[in-house]
Amino acid sequence: MGASEAWHVIKTIWPYLWAFRGRLGAAFLLLVAAKVATVTMPWALKNIVDGLDRAQHQMIAVPLLMLAFYGVLRFSSVFFAEARDAVFSRITERAMRRMVLRVFRHLHALDLEFHLSRQTGGISRDIDRGGNGFGFLMRMLVFNIVPTLIELAMVAGILMINFSVWYALIILVCVGIYIYFTVLTTEWRNRFVREMNQLDSETNTRAIDSLLNYETVKYFNNEAFEAEQYDRNLARWESARLKTRMTLMLLNSGQALIIAIGMVLLLWLAAGDVVAGEMTLGSLVMINAYILQLFLPLNFLGMVYREVRRALTDIENMFGLLKKTPGVTDAPNASPLTVSHGSVEFRNVSFAYHAERPILRDLSFRVEPGQKVAIVGPSGAGKSTLARLLFRFYDLNSGDILIDDQPIKTVTQLSLRQAIGVVPQDTVLFNDTIFSNVAYGKPGASVEEVSEAIRLANLDRFLEALPEGGDTRVGERGLKVSGGEKQRIAIARVILKKPPILLFDEATSALDSATERAILASLNTLAKNHTSLVIAHRLSTVIDADQILVMDQGEIVERGTHQQLLALDGRYASMWRLQQDNSGT
Repeated sequence: MGASEAWHVIKTIWPYLWAFRGRLGAAFLLLVAAKVATVTMPWALKNIVDGLDRAQHQMIAVPLLMLAFYGVLRFSSVFFAEARDAVFSRITERAMRRMVLRVFRHLHALDLEFHLSRQTGGISRDIDRGGNGFGFLMRMLVFNIVPTLIELAMVAGILMINFSVWYALIILVCVGIYIYFTVLTTEWRNRFVREMNQLDSETNTRAIDSLLNYETVKYFNNEAFEAEQYDRNLARWESARLKTRMTLMLLNSGQALIIAIGMVLLLWLAAGDVVAGEMTLGSLVMINAYILQLFLPLNFLGMVYREVRRALTDIENMFGLLKKTPGVTDAPNASPLTVSHGSVEFRNVSFAYHAERPILRDLSFRVEPGQKVAIVGPSGAGKSTLARLLFRFYDLNSGDILIDDQPIKTVTQLSLRQAIGVVPQDTVLFNDTIFSNVAYGKPGASVEEVSEAIRLANLDRFLEALPEGGDTRVGERGLKVSGGEKQRIAIARVILKKPPILLFDEATSALDSATERAILASLNTLAKNHTSLVIAHRLSTVIDADQILVMDQGEIVERGTHQQLLALDGRYASMWRLQQDNSGT
């Protein structure tokens, strides 16, 4: 990451810190107080040595007082540093929380297209690394980099005022060379570290893949081949690891050499002043203590520089998610949807996910209030696309979708989706209890409301048979309950939501016949006095619909009731006979 990108990241995170400017100021004052105490300690040590040297036990009270003062300074440096950490940690944690929450909200605001093409694990890692990177960056700035710079300025000032400008100059030059060498060498060795990490990942991946495919390895007698492949990867990793070790030795040795040269120069200069009588022995001890204090935190500079760069990159990646703009947004003057009757109309709707492949072509139909309209047709006819368009996961290429004669593109997405209840083909549940999954349909609903929804969805008998009842956990993505049970939970959710418009997207296509009949009874109960749009694969589930629309290639090719379409003896009748024959075999 270059300087401009790093500066951009710092500008991005600064408003989150500035929101706590009072605490920020207090933390900075405590930081300075801790450093003043730290920098004063060598001065107190100088006075102790000088007092002992001059007095030769005749003025023992002076060193004793100074010893007590030295103890107070050492305690103060630790106390103020701990107080600074306590004050600043609240700033870091709260700022991190706000940043991560902002990214999380933004991800939910992005359109379906983004979420269909995203890698959930990658996004999760970006957020996790970004949050941790911010925490690390703040810790390094407040606990390492800024304190060291303040201490460097203080020590240089003290030496220049009390002794000679040469002392300050030698320290500043040595520190400058030290930093330059560390940054240059770290940049050079980073490629070996990256190579080692990559080879480590490849080696582990190969080993896990081999062990997961244990049976395949055995089938083909390839144990020796797998061992040879693994050893080849290990050899490459060993070579890369050796390079990182050697380059680390070079980095540490170079740092030690610069420190040693600086110390020798300073002590040689100080020793000359002591011999000349221009400096006391205590001053020599003080200069030595300052050198040690300054260079000790700089020993970690290589690691700090590398990790700070990584942290800045991680933060940039996290904030990169905020640069992704949703494809579907509310109109500037969007108003809330008002549903008085619940009619739904598709008027001359055309849509394509990709321009070269149209999905819907000039499609029109109307669902009157309280009606049940079914949409059937072969796979790829565009049935599920209708559901996504009604929910406004995508915007139309042309035409309008209207609810109670209000174009949905002119109303807020929130109010639109509040008016529609969806029972999907594949209900995905949260890894929580059955009761909590039903209650998700209306956060804040009372226990009585949730229980009534469970009863209306015919889910109560199932819960009574479970040892833990509604407190039974469903497992990740609901894998611990059957398809029929998941569908009942989905129905109970929608009952609890109480929307005026219902959308069933092939809600029973994955169920067996017996379960399907039970679920259909629940669906019919739910659909009473509601406007319902049913996307169906099995025609037997929609024979009671007020109107059935037969789709093919993005167009409505037939429409009518079940009996009318059978009498027409066209596409629907053919599909009906085929399904009846299959069900009878």
